[in-house]
Amino acid sequence: MKNVIIFKDADITSGESIVVYGLNMEVKEGDLVYIVGKVGTGKTSIIRTIIAENPLEKGSGEVCGFDLAKLRRKEIPALRRRLGVVFQDFQLLMDRSVESNLDFVLKSTGWKDREAMDKRILEALEAVGMQTKAHKMPHQLSGGEQQRVAIARAILNSPEVIIADEPTGNLDSETADGILQLLMKINKEQGTAIVMITHNRSIIDKYPGRVFETKNETCKEI
Repeated sequence: MKNVIIFKDADITSGESIVVYGLNMEVKEGDLVYIVGKVGTGKTSIIRTIIAENPLEKGSGEVCGFDLAKLRRKEIPALRRRLGVVFQDFQLLMDRSVESNLDFVLKSTGWKDREAMDKRILEALEAVGMQTKAHKMPHQLSGGEQQRVAIARAILNSPEVIIADEPTGNLDSETADGILQLLMKINKEQGTAIVMITHNRSIIDKYPGRVFETKNETCKEI
């Protein structure tokens, strides 16, 4: 199994400050990895470094074959095409339909063939059980439905890794479990690695994976 994320002795920054010193982390194809820790200990900064929102200035980091230390600005879209990102607050475009949200992502990641785009949008929506809601606006959907659309958006480009930042944080427990089951299905059936930030230890008990903890300016596997 190849590594899709590797950090070696990497210092993770937030703004001007280092929030995690000397991160060592390997994530392989098909892995389920959790990052846990108190608020403000650098969990989201690690995610931002993985998706090249935060620069890597010390140590080494590689994501889906891209060297983060040498990454040029023009290469960032190509890196992000290999990743799917799911946020706690969904981050859908509220002024357009579900279908148009997904269409926007495909256009912005270089798709041109209209027939292929329509086919891929339908496949992604079917994978998350939202194919009948393609023409709805986000405000017409429940929180759980919006998160399902966000997951459809994340899998459009068949990513090697899904990055999920507290994906169930704004959902009730029953809806949250449906979202987690969906993510685990993608992990198992498609072999997509998942790196998930969570505060909820019961998730880890129910869906065991590798666990890294941010604490005292470090992040170590526990």
